[in-house]
Amino acid sequence: MIGLPRDNDARRFPVSVKGVVIRDGKVILLRNERDEWELPGGKLELSESPEQCLAREMAEELGLVIEPERTLNSWIYTIVPGVDVLIVTYGCLESSLNEAVLSDEHKELRWFPLAGVDTLKMPEGYKASIRSWSARMRVAG
Repeated sequence: MIGLPRDNDARRFPVSVKGVVIRDGKVILLRNERDEWELPGGKLELSESPEQCLAREMAEELGLVIEPERTLNSWIYTIVPGVDVLIVTYGCLESSLNEAVLSDEHKELRWFPLAGVDTLKMPEGYKASIRSWSARMRVAG
């Protein structure tokens, strides 16, 4: 009997693609229902690439038009015990400087000065991604 590939025995969890957008020395963050700050983005759908997912989510959540430039980081985030998500972050450039608009998916949006990010209630992986993209943007000038 030919069985299913062993890959089907692997644990399954969603993939969430998030983006770091920096404008005028500030990064845009969203406050979620757990009162944590997070990067904008969302769940990857089977029909799209991670870059397509991020561009779609940024448009839906914020009304921003972005270009994912570079993968920054990836890690497994345990939201609560038994609920795990693979997070993949990208550094993004804006195609146009639209005003960001809050969707009903989050409680608040705010542009935070980069210097204050480390003090926020936010997963460390997001902070590392923001630091990484900020450093690359400074080098690029």
